[in-house]
Amino acid sequence: MLLAASPLILAALSASPAVAPDCSFNGIALQGRVQVVTSFPDIRVELVRSFPDLRVQRVTSFPNACGRWQFVDSFPDFKVQFVTSFPDIRVEYVTSFPGVR
Repeated sequence: MLLAASPLILAALSASPAVAPDCSFNGIALQGRVQVVTSFPDIRVELVRSFPDLRVQRVTSFPNACGRWQFVDSFPDFKVQFVTSFPDIRVEYVTSFPGVR
């Protein structure tokens, strides 16, 4: 007997992880200089305390590794908008060991 799977289950099974294994999202490396904006972001981000897609360490210099973000007001590598629903990725702030799990 062949069982039909619901479209919702098929969508969940075929969904790829938000953050690629090379620490990128849609070709954007998730490291470097980040500007927070209220409109037209490159990435919509939700802050969470558990089950993040990416662990982010806020730094003031050398944002040269996966998950190390330096927040700036100009000349960003990418722009983020913090949201509470429908994010592109979920991040958790950490003080050590940033990156993808």
